[in-house]
Amino acid sequence: MKHHCPTLRTTTVALAASLALLGLAGCESMSERQRGTATGAGVGAVAGAVVGSATGGKAGTGAAIGGVIGAVAGNLWSKRMEDKRGEMQRATEGTGISVVRTADNQLKLDVPSDFSFDTGSAAIKSEMRPVLDQFAQGLDSKMRVTIVGHTDSTGGEELNNRLSIERAANVREYLRAKGLEPSRMIANGRGEREPVASNDTNAGRAQNRRVEIYLSEPSARG
Repeated sequence: MKHHCPTLRTTTVALAASLALLGLAGCESMSERQRGTATGAGVGAVAGAVVGSATGGKAGTGAAIGGVIGAVAGNLWSKRMEDKRGEMQRATEGTGISVVRTADNQLKLDVPSDFSFDTGSAAIKSEMRPVLDQFAQGLDSKMRVTIVGHTDSTGGEELNNRLSIERAANVREYLRAKGLEPSRMIANGRGEREPVASNDTNAGRAQNRRVEIYLSEPSARG
């Protein structure tokens, strides 16, 4: 059986394609979504060229196919998600609310106590309502929302578990009243089990008393 090995020319073509695309991915003027597409395409081009040559195919064809596949794989963060992140970053600017893209391509809002809940309370603060209003606007019907409530260590563990669940449930109910389908939302509580700061200070407890809201698309989570 005749074995095909990647030639120097194949490798050169693949590397040239990948370096060009990866160079684009480093361009500061590109959005994160565009950089993901370029990076994925570059990696895919290398893999496609090498595999194509090794199996007897043409390196150029393999690189092209690999580039397309890689671009799709590198672009799980959709334009809708990017637009929503931009909306939420503008809506929460200067508030201390964190709006980030997670490693598994979810949009995460981390709302601290200044805008979420008082100690021992599951009532949504008035400051948080405009944020939730903005979040609920324009969501695609396929998007999914996960709400996670957290508490500080004040009170017993059983109380905190219940309080964190009530906080998440109240946020879900608020979003339902704004038009989101209940079947699209999951609410749960983590009590005091996942602190992000020390519970030994007022400032630390305030950071731990929070709600996290995740937005995802089915295709982004598999």
